[in-house]
Amino acid sequence: QVQLVESGGGLVQAGDSLRLSCAASGRTFSIYAMGWFRQAPGKEREFVATSNESDSATYYADSVKGRFTISRDNAKNTLYLQMNSLRPEDAAVYYCAASKRKGIPARIVEYDYWGQGTQVTVSS
Repeated sequence: QVQLVESGGGLVQAGDSLRLSCAASGRTFSIYAMGWFRQAPGKEREFVATSNESDSATYYADSVKGRFTISRDNAKNTLYLQMNSLRPEDAAVYYCAASKRKGIPARIVEYDYWGQGTQVTVSS
C-alpha cells in the first residue's frame, strides 16, 4: 500500500500563489506517475496535472496550463503543485494521486492511490 498526505492548502485572494505538497510513504517503489486532481462543490473530480516517474514529462489540464507547475522530488517521495495567478474557479479540494502506470495518465481510473485532499479557497 501507498499512503499520500497533502498539505499546503488555504485561503488566498485571486491572483495569489500557493504551493501544495504531497508526501508519499509505504510501497513507493511501486509508484510511477503521480498527479493532482481537484473537486469543487457540486462538481465531478477533474484532472489538473500529472508527472511521469522521472519528472521528465508532464501534462496539464487546459484550465491551468501556464499557471500551475507540477514537480516531484523522488528522493523525498514528495509531489508538488505550484499554483500561480489563482482564480476563484480554482477553488476546490485538491487531491494527490499515485499510479502504478508509466507515462502521464490523466484519467481517474488510471490512479491506484489517493490522498485525503487539501482545501484551496480563492476569494475574488
